[in-house]
Amino acid sequence: MQLIDMFFDEIEDAKKRKVPFIIPIGTIEYHAHHMSCGTDTMVVMGCLRELEKEKEIIVCPPVWYGVASYAVGGPETGTIQVDEDSYGNYIYCIVKSLIYGGVKNLYLIPHHQTEEAGLMPMTIACHKAAKKVTMEYMEDTRGKGWWGSDSYKDYYANLGSGDDPFSYVKVIPLIGKDAQHKCGGFDHAGKWETSLMLGTYPENVDLTRCNRNTEWFAQSAKEATVANGKHMVDCTLEWLRDQIK
Repeated sequence: MQLIDMFFDEIEDAKKRKVPFIIPIGTIEYHAHHMSCGTDTMVVMGCLRELEKEKEIIVCPPVWYGVASYAVGGPETGTIQVDEDSYGNYIYCIVKSLIYGGVKNLYLIPHHQTEEAGLMPMTIACHKAAKKVTMEYMEDTRGKGWWGSDSYKDYYANLGSGDDPFSYVKVIPLIGKDAQHKCGGFDHAGKWETSLMLGTYPENVDLTRCNRNTEWFAQSAKEATVANGKHMVDCTLEWLRDQIK
């Protein structure tokens, strides 16, 4: 279900039952001539749209602007770069509102720069925001020394469970490392990412424009197919089913 469509009582019920709340994390970035600039966000939204058909989840409004960097191209390419510190503070404010509001099962899911599930500036900012909010929340609600108190003597036994405060907010890539290998590959605006867009938002891909691409990273885009995109979506859903509890 989409958070923006929910009424107050529905949100309260979802929080009490610890239904997963998910924020798609993306960027606005140049993806050569054949794909739209919202690709990194849209593939997350597209895969969650499919997951929503089989699993009860709450999809929050996406964070479109992100730490894109100008590694692919400068601002003249349409890429919009947000400073890491500013971005981290923005994510912190969103996460804090949700956690202090009673959400205890929140997922941040980025796609940008997540090759081999590596930590890059944007994902690091999300992790930092999540841990900062958690530490502040536990101190504000349980007091200083909360972790060392007898009420947390089962802390290690509860690690990774819904009772583990450090599991309140989880940051996971859209496609995990093993899932990337199962998909067949991972790239930027090439065969694999273009296929993924064909499997989620085909109307935002125009392969006839590939002849205008001059950059090395987009040369394989002409090899993208809908069938491969559907396979990548299936692999991604398999990963997400395992990760989102």
